[in-house]
Amino acid sequence: MGIIMQKSAREAYRGPVLFSYGFRPFFLLALGFAVLVIPLWLAIYLGHINIQGPFGPVDWHIHEMLFGYTAAVLCGFLFTAIPNWTGRMPVRGWPLIVMVALWTAGRLVMAGVGGFGALMVMGIDSLFLAAVVGMIVIEVVAGRNWRNLKVIVPVMLFLAANILFHIEVIMSGTADYGRRLSFAVVIFLIMLIGGRIIPSFTRNWLVKSNPGSLPIPFNRFDALCLAVGAAALIIWVAWPDVLLSNMLLLFASAIHLARLSRWCGYRTLGSPLLLILHLAYGFIPLGLLFMGLGDRAAGLHLLGIGAIGGMTVAV
Repeated sequence: MGIIMQKSAREAYRGPVLFSYGFRPFFLLALGFAVLVIPLWLAIYLGHINIQGPFGPVDWHIHEMLFGYTAAVLCGFLFTAIPNWTGRMPVRGWPLIVMVALWTAGRLVMAGVGGFGALMVMGIDSLFLAAVVGMIVIEVVAGRNWRNLKVIVPVMLFLAANILFHIEVIMSGTADYGRRLSFAVVIFLIMLIGGRIIPSFTRNWLVKSNPGSLPIPFNRFDALCLAVGAAALIIWVAWPDVLLSNMLLLFASAIHLARLSRWCGYRTLGSPLLLILHLAYGFIPLGLLFMGLGDRAAGLHLLGIGAIGGMTVAV
């Protein structure tokens, strides 16, 4: 009966197809934004263009890659996954249009449009992730899907990282802890979500197309990998220059490489989309390795371009 009602509700929707599922506008916005903002950043870096917002060029670049591009992908993923978790209809129509408007407003004020002060920019830019948290709570509670309510924790941490990013810029002219916390939250989300979907998708494809060895299902070793990854990222955020931070980053690199090797990525050559997921996850141990060896700039770019960029585009 519930399936029939959901099918009927889907058929009753007469709004724009673009706003019928969360992934449609937000995945499109994310990719379009990346295509526009990367050459814009190169022009800024070379001194051809000046950003008029409250952030300096480097902080603006990092912030927009994380809270512009990545936040849009995260929202598109969650607003598509949550209906599957709760059995409810997806957020669509006017609520989804409002979410798109909030995301767009954040990108505009961060670029200096409107000439708002730093506090106003922080408030406008924070509205999007705050609305995402609110939507998650409403949908999960309404669907009584209590076990997935925990998904709000990383999203709230991401929102807190954004606010911290703004506060640091207001108080000291540049972000430090905010940058690291933002990266840490996103990388841990990839460890968590990627560690679920990559072996699952790989197993499903291999069973149908390439019989043989299969990815090892999530077990205690995966839980250990997540715990080590979280500890390494937390220590790096709080005390990036202590020896313990480097040691934990190197250990996390090794253990996540071992985790990746258990997912039979070498057997996915016949499926480029699956292969990209494995390669993208491989940038996590590679980026952590460079960070643990002291080359933080290279490590963060490997994590940002390879892990975050690769994984989000593939998804």
